[in-house]
Amino acid sequence: MFPFRRRAGTALTALVLTVPLAVVATDTAALAAATQYERVLNGTFDSGSESPWWTSGNTPASVVDGRLCADIPAGTVNPWDALIGQDDIPFESGQPYTLRFDASASRAVDFRSVVQLGAAPYSSVLNETVSVGTTPQTFAFTANSTVDSAHGQVTFQVGGATTPYTLCLDNISFVGGIVPPGGVRDFGSPVRVNQVGYLTTGPKRATYVTDATGPLGWRLLDAAGTAVATGSTSPYGADAMSGENVQRIDFGAFRSKGQGYRLAVGDDVSEPFDIGDDIYKALRGDALAYFYNNRSGIPIEAQYVGDAYARAAGHLGIAPNKGDTSVPCFPGTCDYSLDVRGGWYDAGDHGKYVVNGALAAWQLLDLYERSATHRDRGVADRTLRIPEAGNGDPDVLDEAKWELDFLLRMQVPAGQPLAGMVHHKIHDEKWTGLPLAPAADPQQRYLYPPSTAATLNLAAVGARCARVYALWDRKLAGRCLVAARTAWKAALAHPAIYAPAGGEGGGAYDDTKVTDEFSWAAAELFATTGDSSYKKFVTTTLSAADGFSWQETGGLADLALARMPWRLSPVELAKLVVRISKVADKYVADLRGQGFANPFLPADGKYVWGSNSAVANNSMIMATAYDLTHRARYRDAALEAMDYLLGRNAINQSYVTGYGERASHNQHHRFWAHSLDPSLPSPAPGSLAGGPNSGLQDPVAERNLQGCAPATCYLDDIGSYSTNEVAVNWNSALAWMTAFADSTGRHS
Repeated sequence: MFPFRRRAGTALTALVLTVPLAVVATDTAALAAATQYERVLNGTFDSGSESPWWTSGNTPASVVDGRLCADIPAGTVNPWDALIGQDDIPFESGQPYTLRFDASASRAVDFRSVVQLGAAPYSSVLNETVSVGTTPQTFAFTANSTVDSAHGQVTFQVGGATTPYTLCLDNISFVGGIVPPGGVRDFGSPVRVNQVGYLTTGPKRATYVTDATGPLGWRLLDAAGTAVATGSTSPYGADAMSGENVQRIDFGAFRSKGQGYRLAVGDDVSEPFDIGDDIYKALRGDALAYFYNNRSGIPIEAQYVGDAYARAAGHLGIAPNKGDTSVPCFPGTCDYSLDVRGGWYDAGDHGKYVVNGALAAWQLLDLYERSATHRDRGVADRTLRIPEAGNGDPDVLDEAKWELDFLLRMQVPAGQPLAGMVHHKIHDEKWTGLPLAPAADPQQRYLYPPSTAATLNLAAVGARCARVYALWDRKLAGRCLVAARTAWKAALAHPAIYAPAGGEGGGAYDDTKVTDEFSWAAAELFATTGDSSYKKFVTTTLSAADGFSWQETGGLADLALARMPWRLSPVELAKLVVRISKVADKYVADLRGQGFANPFLPADGKYVWGSNSAVANNSMIMATAYDLTHRARYRDAALEAMDYLLGRNAINQSYVTGYGERASHNQHHRFWAHSLDPSLPSPAPGSLAGGPNSGLQDPVAERNLQGCAPATCYLDDIGSYSTNEVAVNWNSALAWMTAFADSTGRHS
């Protein structure tokens, strides 16, 4: 779930930009000249960083004395065979643009400065030859755009040299256009609802964005537009996270099933929604189908996903893949190779990461155990469209098995140094561009060194696997328990081997605090085996400040013990229930204390990368508190948090593809990339977007969201990986919560 660099030849798509009516009525050329909107980022390199500028693989570059200097190779043929560029540059048809930059070289050379689409029809805004010498010169070119696009490129095409040289660039500027950075954001109706719907006997609340300070009348309209319920809004006031003044609506007393309802306040009407007992049934299945769609090492067949999503197996060593069937260690770290085929692609890239994959697999196993305890038939065989359906085992366990097998393959074999430890990750040597199907990935892949965190993740999920599969697959259960115990002993012997920060080609997932992983793994091993020797290592408890995530796993120790209460004394169990309930109480208070009901309320007022996963994970904790205590406030709050994910939020956005009138559908993904290549599909239904992120850690977000209120720092754009990526551990949280919501609705 990390950055990418797009190379020449990447497909782009035209996107018409919205222009405010007030602006259209003016002299647009004069306005553009007056506003001078800058369209590139980091054109001065004053920070010492080259990001988000990229270079082709044969053109290494770095910032030297405040300039971007690139080593240009000899022996290439075409100008575009060596490149320096920046992506996601917006163009507006009919508008003038000026490209300005300083350049010098180690010898006199010619190159081309080009602003264009990066794929057919390769429409250019400008394409100019530049003659440069050893003394820095300033160049400026002006031209009118003939295309509309939000994903253009500024490139310096430096291929075709007969002898190598060094080119340095500085003060790069590309100005023009009349639409300000970020465009004009239209959040639609100020009446915000769950765009999927509400359970018949569940809470039914909405939020209305308005400057009014007194109560207002609301109407619930049926599909024919007839008012079937009325009431008054409750003024809330300023909502800090959204920057909006809001009022709240409660129509929970209405319990008539139906489709196409809308809420209205005056002339403002919400998106449509349904009311029923099974409104989460379809989403529950699609949230789990996400994992089959992202399997590695197996063909994704049309009979299960439809023609648009079918694709060849990735990374099985079939050209151009180097494959995952015999992957060497990163040079200098070990001298063996492993067969690490299978598993799930982690996020928008083709990497596979133990710490993230283990958490996702753990949530699916916990989903199964929770559902089985509550006699939920949604975890039976033939509930998913996957190749294993019909084998007699619960489909969710068949899906989790695909990842578990990969995790087991990542363990260092006996006889090798660090035997029993677990490799942290496997991914490409360099970042790949978008779009790219897994079977078309030509890069070398490497095993990256083992880490204590990854080793303890296998110990934890291996212990859970041993317990869950004992009834369904005794052979797998046995493998898992042996691997878990081996990993535990290896981690005790090597308690401080950390994954390094940074790196290329994949996410670092670095973590230098592993006391939480030790505690989680010990709790799982104790819960499965009953061996009390593990209990002394359970040193962490669930806290509202941390919740849980791949990096903060300490709270999972309590959630693990909650699944096996008979392992605890009555006093220990009572204390456990109190701890989980207190955390749930804090999340309920956070949800009730915001204008848009959200159990995630960051203490520093800033949303984080993957904020929607924090929403779903916190909801899972509230749902677990409900299971333990049967207190309705926990159930209602968990369900109301689903409202946030599905449209009752600051931008009127359903963050789940295929669900809601205004649903995310351009998430950052290598092969779900319809917005870049119309022959490819959009993300599959049931895919959860990462959500608002105050950090704006990608160029698209940085360019378009400056000054955003925390809850609005989101773009449904494939280039915005810091706000709009997908990830296995985000969808596993969504799958868990939709299973809870679906079973709650049907059993209410």
